[in-house]
Amino acid sequence: MAAEIVNPRSDSESRTGHEEQDGGAEPLESFDPAFALHRGGKMAVQATVPLRDKDDLSLAYTPGVAKVCSAIAEQPDLVHDYTWKSSVVAVVTDGTAVLGLGDIGPGASLPVMEGKAILFKQFGGVDAVPLALDCTDVDEIVETVVRLAPSFGGVNLEDISAPRCFEIEQRLQELLDIPVFHDDQHGTAVVSLAALRNAARLSGRSLGELRAVISGAGAAGVAIAKMLVEAGIGDIAVADRRGVVSRDREDLTPVKREVARFTNKAGLSGSLEDALAGADVFIGVSGGTVAEAAVASMAEGAFVFAMANPDPEVHPEIAHKYAAVVATGRSDFPNQINNVLAFPGIFAGALQVRASRITEGMKLAAAEALAAVVGDDLAPDYVIPSPFDERVAPAVTAAVAAAARAEGVARR
Repeated sequence: MAAEIVNPRSDSESRTGHEEQDGGAEPLESFDPAFALHRGGKMAVQATVPLRDKDDLSLAYTPGVAKVCSAIAEQPDLVHDYTWKSSVVAVVTDGTAVLGLGDIGPGASLPVMEGKAILFKQFGGVDAVPLALDCTDVDEIVETVVRLAPSFGGVNLEDISAPRCFEIEQRLQELLDIPVFHDDQHGTAVVSLAALRNAARLSGRSLGELRAVISGAGAAGVAIAKMLVEAGIGDIAVADRRGVVSRDREDLTPVKREVARFTNKAGLSGSLEDALAGADVFIGVSGGTVAEAAVASMAEGAFVFAMANPDPEVHPEIAHKYAAVVATGRSDFPNQINNVLAFPGIFAGALQVRASRITEGMKLAAAEALAAVVGDDLAPDYVIPSPFDERVAPAVTAAVAAAARAEGVARR
């Protein structure tokens, strides 16, 4: 079975159904094409084997299926070869941190999870099933996913609010022997690192020569900080609503205390704007607005990655006055930092070698491969490739699979 990437109903069927249900009321899609596209959902289930006659039926179901079930019962690893497990990912959310919408609940989050699933299929050839859970308790989410895990080759956690997302991911990684990946954290970090590597290359500098400031100490901000430190950034400071995360602050959560331990070697304190003075890199994953004066105070040839949607922390028109490279999270400006550049290939690579987990080395390999796709075409408005560049997913997949083998987590 596979996830179909088209609406299973025709437009005329969808409209008729709506009019009958509402007693002739004009459908929402008459006013907004987004509703027309989402009518009936964005996915369907499609068989990958023929079912034309009784012989096909006897093989696909009873009695033929009993032979396969018995073989798997005797040799559990065969489940990867004779079911879809080895090529399907569960996209799991509780609807507490959806896009820029916040805590909207599991039902309202489902269109996003469907969208994530079709991105997996379109860009990585990976089937995915959206699962919106009607619970927010950490223990309940962990228990639910563990019980569902036998049906899947990997788990992509999505739109779960911080700090719960950190504990949920960590506990599931400890309990399961399949890849568990919180894309809001690591997908964003991988693409950010790839773009920063190329921006540094464009300016003739190494990561070790750069000082970065991150606005936002949530899921994405923490993951980016960890990955940049792992990649060798010169120094990095993370700022939350109360200013720079530093060891002398007494109001830090356990996660932020850990961030303070491995960042801010310069011992900065004060506001985000204070930290930006002389900084080489700004990375925004928090929303809000950064004053133009603070951007102007950054080092010459700085990089501004303002990734909040729909409104970047620094509008590109302002950023371009002072920065050598500008990136956003939007598709209508150059250098879009888009997670779809990472997660399909990362999971495709992990599933290809039946990895037991996704390691830091695999994520770093994904970032390096993604950066390398740009190659000699590197330019200020092209430090990261387009999601529609057909080289992206194969490059990331191959790099992740190779890294999994090198790190000893591959099982084939």
